[in-house]
Amino acid sequence: MAKNYYEILGVSRDATQDQLKKAYRKLARKYHPDVSKEPDAEARMQDLNVAYDTLSNQEKKQEYDFQLDHPEGFGQFGGQSGHSGFDDAKFYRYGSDRGAQEADFSGFEDLFGRFGSGFGGAHYQYQQDRRTKQPYKGEDQHASIEVDLEIAYTGASQNITLQIPTLNAYGEPEVQRKTLQVKIPKGLKDGQQIRLSGQGQAGINGGAHGDLYIEVHYRSNERLRSDGADVYMTVDVAPWEAALGQSIQVRTLDGGTVQVSLPKNAKTGQQLRLKDKGIPNKTPGHLYLVLNIVNPPAHNAEEQQAYQAFAEAFQQFKPRQP
Repeated sequence: MAKNYYEILGVSRDATQDQLKKAYRKLARKYHPDVSKEPDAEARMQDLNVAYDTLSNQEKKQEYDFQLDHPEGFGQFGGQSGHSGFDDAKFYRYGSDRGAQEADFSGFEDLFGRFGSGFGGAHYQYQQDRRTKQPYKGEDQHASIEVDLEIAYTGASQNITLQIPTLNAYGEPEVQRKTLQVKIPKGLKDGQQIRLSGQGQAGINGGAHGDLYIEVHYRSNERLRSDGADVYMTVDVAPWEAALGQSIQVRTLDGGTVQVSLPKNAKTGQQLRLKDKGIPNKTPGHLYLVLNIVNPPAHNAEEQQAYQAFAEAFQQFKPRQP
């Protein structure tokens, strides 16, 4: 029995396009073969690609929903009774009286993510469009890349290599390898897209090429992350700097430095906001310094004596409740 695309993505049939996209991205980060340690990552990623390609396209989704509701009408295409007509590696598109036309999805995945426009029914549509001689613009395609957060402050030009699904002169799907130079503008927020005009799927009968949309995401870790245009950066401080409210120098992501006065008796986890020091967008974000108090190790007798004197000076301090 064919796999249910809604179950693969973990969404309900009334899921919105935003919910579909969020579900796909979450699972794609888990099962992408380049990063996943799951033994079936490649197969799972392929299932996700086919499922999302179908459900994110309104026309394909309507056809798929109809086949889910009327499985008995499509058994002759699946090789077994009750098959929906959609199998693990291929997508079939049905006309009212034309039967099934097949388009192979195998391997249609770019190096950094996936393209949003797939090939469900593309071969059939291509043949129809070629007979009419009417020019049609190629489909827009989508990919995503991940870059360092510092690029949000400076901008950068970066070469990326993509495996782009396309159609050959006979309307058959194939993969084309393409290297493009992408200019990432300063101030781009996480999740925003860059449009490369004419770099999408080729047009039909002399039609214009589609566009390529590249979604940019910034790498994050336990010490650095972004939220919209705001940036959160962990800063290590010494105990005396925190207790006395001293001034510290902090290196910012734009390559400069800023002098920051700590509040007296600052605590680990406390946040200091530097206004408009986040991603320099049209509406600049803020930079939040997350304080992390670091105790120096006592390697020798002199350093141990310093800690002993410290303990004697704070005999009334009880870090744990009795």
